[in-house]
Amino acid sequence: MALGLTVELTPPGLVPLRPVLLSCRLIEAVDAQLLGALKLDPARHASFGLVTCDQDDATYVALDHATKFADVDVVFAKSFYAGARHASGPFSGEILGILAGPDPEVVTEGLWALREGLRESICFHTFAGAGQPAFFAHVITQTGRYLPPQADLAPGEPMAYLIAPPIESVIGLDAALKAARVRLARHIPPPSETNFGGAYLVGELAELEAAAVAFVEAIRAFVAAPLKGSRRPARLRR
Repeated sequence: MALGLTVELTPPGLVPLRPVLLSCRLIEAVDAQLLGALKLDPARHASFGLVTCDQDDATYVALDHATKFADVDVVFAKSFYAGARHASGPFSGEILGILAGPDPEVVTEGLWALREGLRESICFHTFAGAGQPAFFAHVITQTGRYLPPQADLAPGEPMAYLIAPPIESVIGLDAALKAARVRLARHIPPPSETNFGGAYLVGELAELEAAAVAFVEAIRAFVAAPLKGSRRPARLRR
């Protein structure tokens, strides 16, 4: 379902923005010096799977998704400054992610799970019509092993991952926190590397889903009246 929701709460009029996996490569036996530079375990992290994508937040969730299906670790994941439209090269996108495992077959399983996650459900959305903002409001029903340490969670617990452009992120997050009994586990103030902002929220699954819907609807209301706060005050101070 859209936004990763498990119930029919999906806000109407959402347009999915499917991520584009720009590269996906396997290094079967990583050089020992590179492993040492990254401070990795040569036995545990002998093989690398590298991906770049034009959506960083969707890829973070997909990397976590991969750890649920294969015995891999996310050993590197970084967003690039300014976003995919200002990428350093044709295959750079917004992020480089690296999965590592003890052998090539295990890493290949992780890469396939990542690809399937991005293809099926993990993506940004926007609203129909011209000039609409892109946002990421995704509820992870069961987290893997990569994202939970960043949100003080145990693997398998749910999490809402909310991201939007700067002002939309603040307005949307405020609405999400007021709409549901959730905890703000990690705040990502704008500007992030890609000039967005948002948060990781934790709590009961139903509450997280309500928070994600509130986040989306607050952005929709903002788009309909972005200058609503610019009005003559009841009393002018001299």
